[in-house]
Amino acid sequence: MDGIVFGESPRWHDGRLWFSDWGAGRVWSVAEGEEPTVEAETEALMCIDFLPDGRLLLVSPADGGRVLRREPDGSLVLHADLSRAAQVGWNDIVADGHGRCYVDSIGFDFPEGEFRPGLVVLVDAEGSVRVVAEGLAFPNGMAISPDGATLVVAESYGERLTAYPIADDGSLGSAYTWAETPGDHPDGICFDASGALWYADVANQHCLRLREGGEVLDSVDSDRGAFACALSRDDRGDDQPLLLVVGQDWGEWGGPPSGQLVAFEAPEHGDGWP
Repeated sequence: MDGIVFGESPRWHDGRLWFSDWGAGRVWSVAEGEEPTVEAETEALMCIDFLPDGRLLLVSPADGGRVLRREPDGSLVLHADLSRAAQVGWNDIVADGHGRCYVDSIGFDFPEGEFRPGLVVLVDAEGSVRVVAEGLAFPNGMAISPDGATLVVAESYGERLTAYPIADDGSLGSAYTWAETPGDHPDGICFDASGALWYADVANQHCLRLREGGEVLDSVDSDRGAFACALSRDDRGDDQPLLLVVGQDWGEWGGPPSGQLVAFEAPEHGDGWP
């Protein structure tokens, strides 16, 4: 798919790849051999994920920051008010299996604002919000490990992937470095079934697959900035997943949209792929 203004936040859900187009204020879903479908529209749109019951969650920077929820009739309703935790910089969201979600804020108005450390909040199933991590250097993509025990946050300015143990109540334990990414600024991230992690890098126009500790296992190259990536799951009926990457030319606005969704055959491994 092309013609995307500013694609971000790809998520594999119910046999389709969903992503948000920040520039167009739309959430799209795509399946092989079908026309793309507009799933939701709102003027202020950031990242997306799904509750366990399948309802879509959207991060909106409007009114200081909100999480919106798409109801079965297609209406968007307020799920959580984020504005008391931070007024600017709301970015990525990842939901767990208990009806909770984590949302991060970079902490400042990018790109014009002066840098300030970012944070992560926990939104519980009833919509209450509390800060669970602070002091992050441009927190960007987030992912929960396949066993549900660990939250990993990509610190783009920190050139690292930072991990937190997840407690039973959703609180986060002490931070530790999951992997350093020297020279790279990880953006969107996703785990594979083996527990390795893919991250996208805008400036270096690639996605890398790492083990915890930083060993690079694989890479795929893009011809434009790679903003985020997701893996198709085994509900495709295929032994080999696809690595789906959203990317565009960074900073070249005003002309035809440069955003694309690209599917790569994920490199083959013998270590736990679906």
